[in-house]
Amino acid sequence: MSTVPRRFSRTLRVGACATAVGLAALTGCADSGTTASSGYDGPIGAVDLSAVCPAKIVVQTDWNPEAEHGSLYQMLGPDPVIDAGAKKATGPLFSQGEYTGVDIEVRAGGPAIGFQSVTSQMYQDDSILLGYVDTDQSVQSSGTNPTTAVFASLEINPQMIMWDPATYPQVRTIADLKGTGATVLYFEGSAYMDYFTGAGILDKSQVDGSYDGSPANFVAAGGSKAQQGFASAEPYLYEQEIAQWKKPVAYQLLHDAGFPVYKSALAVRSGELEANASCFERLVPVMQQAAVDYFADPAATNEVILEAVEKYDTGWVYNAGNAEYAAETMLSTGVVGNGDNATVGDFDTARVQRVIDITGPVFTEQKVSVPAGLAPEQLATNRFIDPSIGFTS
Repeated sequence: MSTVPRRFSRTLRVGACATAVGLAALTGCADSGTTASSGYDGPIGAVDLSAVCPAKIVVQTDWNPEAEHGSLYQMLGPDPVIDAGAKKATGPLFSQGEYTGVDIEVRAGGPAIGFQSVTSQMYQDDSILLGYVDTDQSVQSSGTNPTTAVFASLEINPQMIMWDPATYPQVRTIADLKGTGATVLYFEGSAYMDYFTGAGILDKSQVDGSYDGSPANFVAAGGSKAQQGFASAEPYLYEQEIAQWKKPVAYQLLHDAGFPVYKSALAVRSGELEANASCFERLVPVMQQAAVDYFADPAATNEVILEAVEKYDTGWVYNAGNAEYAAETMLSTGVVGNGDNATVGDFDTARVQRVIDITGPVFTEQKVSVPAGLAPEQLATNRFIDPSIGFTS
């Protein structure tokens, strides 16, 4: 996709403010960027983003509103406006109950953007500051539409492959499915499956890329097929909500099977990282704290998420039970957390390199050009992470 030309003027404006941080000229930057489109006029709290960030921070998500996006919706202040037509929620950006001087707009993905990738959407619409980009997607687009992640919204990818434990009691891992010959349903074009079949974890003859998100095929197979999904959603749905199944499923995370991408990392167009650096220095710690706060008490934010789901009416079925299950499961499984240190939202450079190593050949096979010598630092950075912010036991 071509870059929208008028993005250049916005970059200059933000960059000009960035050069003034810490100087008297900072007040002038605030004057040019503090008009809140939400109409909120309360006092600015301990964190002031108005001098260094756009007046409205636009974030493009990768799916319908859900608990996986909880840290974003956590930042929406009082009385957010949920636009059913545009599939977006807008309001003053709050941090720990205090206004930060700017607005935030959270846009739905998936059906709301015609199932385009977030990266494509970001390069078509210059108003988007940040978007959810998986590490493998960042590798894939690095030669044409490069992105750099600044915050890992999830520590571990909640994507998984599930199966019926009653039909396959001997299966404990995705690799165990190979010996059963079970058909594995997945979304065509998923890089992880090309890696799994290329590495011999699954056999090419047993995978079926016809999965469309519907439970029909899995249910009709009566337990003989396996299927991709999310550990934060399908186990609850199949046991509690899908009348034709109503029993447990077993699963293994793609992460634990050897595909360690950072799912839904918040990324900026790489060429605009420096121009927005002063904004990210203050904004990224706010996002870290929002993640901690959401998972400490997700109830109020889940209400906003569920209201958005209802108003958007895309066919996405999501209820309070699913949202509660998702938040609890993501905590208990380590999908959200600090990883191997005391910090939330940071990236493991070696892990990013591993993703480059295993997906590079996949994309080469697909005739996608990945730049030679692509480095982890081009795809993700801890530059703006506050190491003191994390989950506490």
